[in-house]
Amino acid sequence: MLLGALLVLLLLGGAGPASAHAALTSTDPEDGTVLQRAPARVTLTFSESVGLRDDSFRVLDPGGHRVRTGETGHADGRAETARVTLPGELGEGTYTVAWRVVSADSHPVSGAFTFSVGKPSQAAAPVDTGPTEDPLTAALHKIARYLSYLAAALLVGTAAFTALCRPPDPAPLRRPLVAAWWTLLASTVALLVLRAPYEAGTGPSTALDPAALGDTLTSRPGVLLLVRLALLPPIALYLARTPRTTRTTPAARTARLGGRTPLAAAVGVALAVGLALTWAAAEHASAGTQVPVAMTSAVLHLLATAVWLGGLAALLTLLLAARPSPPAVVVARFSRTAFAAVTVLVVTGVYQAWRGLGSWQALTGSTYGRLLLAKVVLVAVLLGAAAVSRRWTSALLSAPAAVPAPGRVPERVPQPVGGPSPEEPPPARPPASDGASALRRGLRRSVLAEAVVAAVVLAVTTVLTATPPGRTAEETARAAGPADGVQPASVTAIPFEIGGTARGTVQITLDPGRTGDNAVQAVVFGPDGSLAAVPELRLAFTLPGKDVGPLQAELVDRGGYWSANTLTLPLPGVWTMKATVRVSEVDQVSEERRIRVLP
Repeated sequence: MLLGALLVLLLLGGAGPASAHAALTSTDPEDGTVLQRAPARVTLTFSESVGLRDDSFRVLDPGGHRVRTGETGHADGRAETARVTLPGELGEGTYTVAWRVVSADSHPVSGAFTFSVGKPSQAAAPVDTGPTEDPLTAALHKIARYLSYLAAALLVGTAAFTALCRPPDPAPLRRPLVAAWWTLLASTVALLVLRAPYEAGTGPSTALDPAALGDTLTSRPGVLLLVRLALLPPIALYLARTPRTTRTTPAARTARLGGRTPLAAAVGVALAVGLALTWAAAEHASAGTQVPVAMTSAVLHLLATAVWLGGLAALLTLLLAARPSPPAVVVARFSRTAFAAVTVLVVTGVYQAWRGLGSWQALTGSTYGRLLLAKVVLVAVLLGAAAVSRRWTSALLSAPAAVPAPGRVPERVPQPVGGPSPEEPPPARPPASDGASALRRGLRRSVLAEAVVAAVVLAVTTVLTATPPGRTAEETARAAGPADGVQPASVTAIPFEIGGTARGTVQITLDPGRTGDNAVQAVVFGPDGSLAAVPELRLAFTLPGKDVGPLQAELVDRGGYWSANTLTLPLPGVWTMKATVRVSEVDQVSEERRIRVLP
């Protein structure tokens, strides 16, 4: 644990740009610009390849009505772009572009921006930018994702426990294996059906639309879900080799377990790796930099998680259901297996944290970083419970044996021909000692605690995989790269609380984001992604390292967005930008972000 923590500190100290979840790097027209004539098309550029839908764009006129547009496609065949053509008769005023695409890691990403033709509208009409996320669809999708993770961990982990730890009586493990297989089947079908409404942000009632379902089956996430379904029948055949009863010889039982013959072991490993790939190829590891390394790391991380947590559930099943309890040597084998799995988890987890965070600020300043910290704390608690179980195991191994050890033939007592006499009852089997029973009860309690914490860890992991990794504005601008030697404008999105659980966003553009005179434009979005009107918006810039500031940006409400024609930033460096949004006549909220100003 200390080594893992040290590696995290060393690697995050020099972390590079985060990579996963497509980030919007530029728009054409630019956000908030005023054009003399209507553009022929709208083009978005992202930090990675994106998938497009028929309704990826919604262009709304100054009155909030939807503009008829052409087909959506990629600009010049580049997968990281999205383009839609506009009609030539756009009138004067401010137009809103709401967009929704699917990242290469299968998660939908959406947003909105504005541009004006001729001059901005005097008053921003309330506009409906379309759905962002349906709560019921999102909840069902998250539940199905969690169940699929849980089922896969139980399936792979129980099979690995049977093959590696070789319990004398694996029959009690058949029920959790069957339950895990059916749960994985049902959750995968649910994910396949919910895919279309999840991407579109609509309700679950649209899940069975034939056209949407057909589009899902031809998309990369849909194909991977189909591959997962195709792997389940051979997995069922492989698991059918698990004995139903103990009425077999040890040699036959070992052969049927598939864990001692090289061919059977290779088949089992191939099926497990194939199953893990259906997750790795559809999530964060499949996009960004170092994709081959990230995919390998993700597969190893998933398999190590399954071996540890699924094996833990298998051990708990035997401790609670098997009679007699599994021998101490089986528990010791699992302890060694779990230690190896934890080692793999630490190495792959450190790499994934480095790849996903990208900066120290993201560790505490982003939802992804906070979830990662919560997962680290939970894993530390889980390792603490595992250490307690390991001590119970050591004590159990060193306890005097009250029953014959596994594989040892009990001593035979000579009996007269025809069996013992009626006056002499047959020798009773020595009862287990009270000390050994107490040790097994302690082990059972500690393993149960591990299993409970493990279920929570899986829940946090499910949410983490659906959360955009932390990025800073500097990394987003760097992903866009300079065009024709001109540094792009700095764009920063700052979320703020409106009240209760509602959250809005103020998007601030600093152009050109260099020392000297800069133009500032700010657009406020409500919780639903539509433009929001606020009584007041203030911006202040401070350079703590040079004790400069605060410098106030004199923002003026332009009707739909705020702007300041000139803001002079005299020195390069990392500035602190403080945005104060007045959400009502008496309430205001302030948030800070760090931005880099180039020389």
